[in-house]
Amino acid sequence: MSSLENYQIQLVNDSLTVGALKFGSFTLKSGRVSPYFFNAGLISTGPLLNSLCTAYAHTIAKALSTPGPRRLPKFDVLFGPAYKGISIAAVTAVLLHTQHQIDVGFAYDRKEAKDHGEGGRMVGVPVAGTRVLIVDDVMTAGTAVRGALDMIRQAGGEVVGVVLALDREEIGHEGISAVKELEAELGGAGRVQAILRMRDLIAWLKDKGRHEDIERMQAYWEQFGVKE
Repeated sequence: MSSLENYQIQLVNDSLTVGALKFGSFTLKSGRVSPYFFNAGLISTGPLLNSLCTAYAHTIAKALSTPGPRRLPKFDVLFGPAYKGISIAAVTAVLLHTQHQIDVGFAYDRKEAKDHGEGGRMVGVPVAGTRVLIVDDVMTAGTAVRGALDMIRQAGGEVVGVVLALDREEIGHEGISAVKELEAELGGAGRVQAILRMRDLIAWLKDKGRHEDIERMQAYWEQFGVKE
């Protein structure tokens, strides 16, 4: 019996079908050679976006009800950083309402400020005075998420957490996890959640009996993985 939830399994299967998730050998921007690669930009049809955002909605709802210190704080607005995050925030807000009876607003940014109409870089529900949850795909160094965090704070919002599609569970070149750093900045454990983690992908591979991929993943984990 799999240790993964149905929505996690569905997302892995759908991502593999369109090549959004691949196992093999891939050189990352960091120069590391990774045994897997994830690109949420390829999740670009109605059914695939439904699968992805169903997983986001389940992850958020579960994190909100988790007992103890790892519980995700309540929030008012979902924020999706441009460009990938825009559709994720919009569809996840709908699914939180229809599947989990959780009603929140959503907002996103423009890459360039608009100098006519309502102007500015922020679009959607005003974030001033609200608690904001950022949704993003993958965080490596955390540059994009930190840019969104700064923008929301400048607009008067309070970022209470981040939810990722995939946490690679890696340490950076300085030996520090960007996710752990961000959690500490946002208030502690549980403030950064993920639909899937590297260990979940290893569990999926074990369920499928893909031994060569498992060996490559575990070797990568030993070298670069975050050790609890």
